[in-house]
Amino acid sequence: MVKLTINGKTVEVPENTTILHAAEKIGVAIPSLCYFEGLNDIGACRVCVVEVVGSDRLIASCCTPVEEGMEVLTDSPRARKARTVNLQLILSQHDCRCPTCERSGNCTLQTLASNMNLTESLYKKELQEKTWDKTLTIKRNASKCIKCMRCIQVCDNVQNMKIWELSGTGGRTDIIVKGGLPIDLSGCTYCGQCITHCPTGALTARDDTEKVIEALEDPEKVTVIQVAPSVRAAWAEVFGVPRERATPKRMAAALRHLGFDYVFDTNFAADLTIMEEGSEFIERFTHKEDYKWPMFTSCCPGWIRFIKGQYPEFTDNLSTAKSPMQMFGAVAKTYFAKQIGIEPEKIFCVSIMPCSAKKSECELPTMDDACGEPDVDAVLTTRELDRMMRAKGVIPAFLPEEEFDSPLGSGTGAAICFGATGGVMDAALRSAYYLVTGENPDPDAFRAVRGIEGRKEATFNVPGAGDVRVAVASGLGNARKLINAIKRGEAEYDFVEIMACPGGCVGGGGQPICDGIEMAEIRGNHLWRLDNESELRHSHENPDIQTLYKDYFGEPLSERSHHLLHTDHFGWDMKIGK
Repeated sequence: MVKLTINGKTVEVPENTTILHAAEKIGVAIPSLCYFEGLNDIGACRVCVVEVVGSDRLIASCCTPVEEGMEVLTDSPRARKARTVNLQLILSQHDCRCPTCERSGNCTLQTLASNMNLTESLYKKELQEKTWDKTLTIKRNASKCIKCMRCIQVCDNVQNMKIWELSGTGGRTDIIVKGGLPIDLSGCTYCGQCITHCPTGALTARDDTEKVIEALEDPEKVTVIQVAPSVRAAWAEVFGVPRERATPKRMAAALRHLGFDYVFDTNFAADLTIMEEGSEFIERFTHKEDYKWPMFTSCCPGWIRFIKGQYPEFTDNLSTAKSPMQMFGAVAKTYFAKQIGIEPEKIFCVSIMPCSAKKSECELPTMDDACGEPDVDAVLTTRELDRMMRAKGVIPAFLPEEEFDSPLGSGTGAAICFGATGGVMDAALRSAYYLVTGENPDPDAFRAVRGIEGRKEATFNVPGAGDVRVAVASGLGNARKLINAIKRGEAEYDFVEIMACPGGCVGGGGQPICDGIEMAEIRGNHLWRLDNESELRHSHENPDIQTLYKDYFGEPLSERSHHLLHTDHFGWDMKIGK
């Protein structure tokens, strides 16, 4: 333990504690901007500087450990003046048109300027203006970048993709896509972790709300919306609604309030995915000599882009099952269109997803099997849903609960946990066990694959099939380590689940941004609780799924299933420039 004084108060903290965290122990909040615990502690912005008695220079509190007997002044005239000057200099290179910024009201720079009472600019504005193709999945506004390095740190050290890099020096410093390439030629997976870790509005996902609003206002369109499992864990965070009150049924009510004709749950399609992917795994597992191993899950588009761009030799290992989002789109424009008696072209299918990469997935040329047009017409992130609700004056806390529409609105507990790392594997094993044995396993029998850890391994015995070796990884850095271990022969698995974002979809690049806080574990635990509270916890028990196979698909892996619910991963190319 180390004893020091901060603003005249004695505090005792473990050694290696930073001054920033030591101050928090006595209720003193030192302003910080570039700092992100565990990710970015380089003292780049100099907003968190403090005065240490006896030192002739100011110290960055975010990256300086405490010392025995240290005397710290967090708000001395000298520290306060330097902090103000540093923030003013940052603002001189920042586009301060806050009302038209996506991050207005949720911007760390904006908050700091307000808290420090910076009501006027003291320095000449020098903004970087660079063109960017606004049709791309990820957008960057150079005039809002504060060079905090967070995007580089998360892309390099967590995702291990190294898409962003530092260019220039001094006042000419800039963040660019590696090699100066357009981002669509960089090999970027569009995971969006750079977006959720950016403290300002410099990085955003393409906004498709206007496209959806046009469809809602078109009398010739029947608007159908689906909501991903992990959205229910985060959709009302920005409204301050407790998760216990931000129920899925209240979310359904909010979507009807926005004007959608049919409100469905992607949980239905998650159960459908398990039927197809679980059956595919059993087919491969019982005919091992005919396939490459291990079999990889295929629900995450960021992961698909990663494997095709970084390890194309493993593309054949991917399950051919489409993601739940795309399965839903195909079913909505065939089975459901027939049920309500309209042409599939009249359906406008919208998806609310926790993921920025889903925007690119629905645009793939292999995702138009229902009628030759995109099966999913538009993808909105959870953040875009929140913006639409605010624009419409929807107050989630006071909405009455409403049921999802039928028959594509039902789901089981197995589908709910899809959004958390390990959830797809857990759900698949529950139904794979049943499909082999004819009996349900304990729904909690596979809990070894759960948890926020970046990489997990387990072996489960399925009577009649044998031991199944499984692995789960979330975050592309962990995925790379796992695949490299497979390539080196250091690890052997039968079934592997990968999610591009740390913690799974609950921590996706389209989720609400809580700057400085990783929310994946909190949201994931909420999904596991919902799974545990569900009446049905196995995908094959979903009565609407049973009806769908009886009336339309026949059985998993049937000819019609293959046409609508499976895809060719070789049907499109990752374009990577040199």
